[in-house]
Amino acid sequence: MLALWKKELFTFFSSLTGSLVIAVFLVLNGLFLWIIPGNFNILFGGYANLDGLFYMAPWLYLFLVPAITMRLFADEKKSGTIELLLTRPLADWQIVTGKYMAGFSLVVLSLLPTLVYFYSVTQLAQPTGNVDDGAIWGSYIGLLMLAGAYVAMGIFTSAITDNQIVAFVLAAILAFAFYSGFDALASTPFFDSFKVILINLGIDSHYQSLSRGVIDVRDVLYFLGLIVVFLGLSRLVLSSRRW
Repeated sequence: MLALWKKELFTFFSSLTGSLVIAVFLVLNGLFLWIIPGNFNILFGGYANLDGLFYMAPWLYLFLVPAITMRLFADEKKSGTIELLLTRPLADWQIVTGKYMAGFSLVVLSLLPTLVYFYSVTQLAQPTGNVDDGAIWGSYIGLLMLAGAYVAMGIFTSAITDNQIVAFVLAAILAFAFYSGFDALASTPFFDSFKVILINLGIDSHYQSLSRGVIDVRDVLYFLGLIVVFLGLSRLVLSSRRW
C-alpha cells in the first residue's frame, strides 16, 4: 500500500498535474488575499485574519481536487494496468486507501505554503500576534476534512469510469452537491419541514462549525463518515470486476 502511495505521488510530480494544481491554488489565493483589492484582501480589510482564504479554498478545491483524482482509477482502466494492479498481493481496500493517501497528500502539500500567510497575518496584527489562533487552526482542520471528503468522492467517480473528463465532471458535481446543494434545497419552501436535516447533511454547516475554532466530535464524525462511505463505494466498484 505504501509502495502504491509513493508510486502515485511520483506520478503526480513527474507530470504537470501535481505541480500545476498546487501552483494554481497558491497563485489564485495569493492574488485575492494580497494583490487584488476586494473583500478578501487582507491588507485592505483592516483585520488580521485569514477568512478570505478559508472562504475561497473550498470553492477552488471543487475543481482542483477532481483534477487530482480523475486519473487515479480512470487512467488505470483506460491503459489496462488495472488488471495488473489487481493481481498484486493487495486487498481492494489497500488499493483504494493507497490511492486516497496519494490524493490527500497532494492536498496537504498545497496547504502547507499557506502557513506563510498565517505568519504574515500574525506579524501584521497590532499588537503583533493578536490573532484568533483557535479560529484559524480550526479552519485549517475543517479545510483538511473537507478536502479529504472531496478526495474520497473523486476516488469513487474515477473508479466508475475509464474517462478522466467524465470522472472530473462527476466529482465536481458531487462535491458541489454536498457543499452547497443541500443548503439550496433547505432554502426552498417545499423542504421547509426538513430544513435542519438537509443543512446537517451538507458539508458547509460542519465546515463553518469547525472554522469557529471549536472541534465538535459530530463535525469530525460527519467528515470521517463521508470519507468512509465513498471509499467503501470505491472498494465495492473494484470488487464488482471480480463478480
